Amino acid sequence: MTTPSGAQEALAPLRDQIDDVDSQVMELLARRLELVSQVGEVKGRLGLPIYDPARERAMIATKRERAAERGLPPDLVEDVLRRCMREAYTHEKNMGFTRQAPDLGPVVVVGGAGRMGQMFGRMFALSGYDVRVVERGDAPEQVEQAVSGAGMVLVSVPIHDTVATVRALPDLPEDCLLVDLTSTKRAVMAAMLERHPGPVLGLHPMFGPDVDSFAKQVVAAVPGRDPQASTWLLEQIRLWGAKVHHVDADEHDHAMGLIQALRHFSSFAYGWHLAHEDRDLDTLLALSSPIYRLELIMVGRLFAQDAELYFDIITGSSDALQLIERYHERYARAIELLRAGDRAAFVRQFGEVEEWFGDHAERFLAESKALLAHADASRT
Repeated sequence: MTTPSGAQEALAPLRDQIDDVDSQVMELLARRLELVSQVGEVKGRLGLPIYDPARERAMIATKRERAAERGLPPDLVEDVLRRCMREAYTHEKNMGFTRQAPDLGPVVVVGGAGRMGQMFGRMFALSGYDVRVVERGDAPEQVEQAVSGAGMVLVSVPIHDTVATVRALPDLPEDCLLVDLTSTKRAVMAAMLERHPGPVLGLHPMFGPDVDSFAKQVVAAVPGRDPQASTWLLEQIRLWGAKVHHVDADEHDHAMGLIQALRHFSSFAYGWHLAHEDRDLDTLLALSSPIYRLELIMVGRLFAQDAELYFDIITGSSDALQLIERYHERYARAIELLRAGDRAAFVRQFGEVEEWFGDHAERFLAESKALLAHADASRT
């Protein structure tokens, strides 16, 4: 649509003023990042975590109050501040961290050329540790040399190779901490405990290697042997900004069946169905509401990644298939409600699920509004 020339003349000075304000905002953002760098240096020197949830909550609450007093939408101010803080955490992660185990021998990352291995290797290097990298195909004598005198060996290889990689490790120093990053835990924990008589810990980063920083991320910690020997590692992870959640191997794997295996399988099946319906994706996107667009984004995200990795995740737990089969049975029963036109049964089942979610349902409704607004705003 063409804007009338008179309107252009009327808008031009206002747009110039907006451009000037935007320039001032960019200068202030640059100044904020400069201060963030200084904060990161101080935190690194004093051994403070980059993420302080109490400080963040207090700051957001104060700024929302001031926004309301100024006549600004508090949600707008909170959105801007949270985006600034996310960038700040990314900026601070490059500042370095206090080394929690100053006398620890070298940290050996098995699979350190992979993306997750690279991420952890980089964080240990930023924290002052001597990091060595070996790969599964390296010669045995090369691996033996790397683990000689090691303080920790971290195994970061594909799920289907983890147990075999652990079993193929050479003898480690008696006090060396053996750790893995696998998303399933029962089999690998048993393999590590069998292979190494020293301290053992299982870790599962609940995020991918593409995150901007560890701030606000969760790392599951599964006890193995000699928990005191891994206290420094868990504290190091907290300094990086992540939250450590302690869980045993059985509970972890059952939860991952629901959180990962079932969800990824559902996305795979949904994407497969969409592809075979063979409708134009651009048309679906053009006609979609924000929530359906977000669903398509999350499903499409799966198919932009490694198919073999997701097969391993879906099948990684020994009881994942049984879990998916139970889901299939309930799905079929839900279809029967529709086929029978049983509105009352549908409403009854809906109520049972609503009761299970409890207060979380209302909280999720509120949280999803921000996600949907962001998805809608990103449309072009």
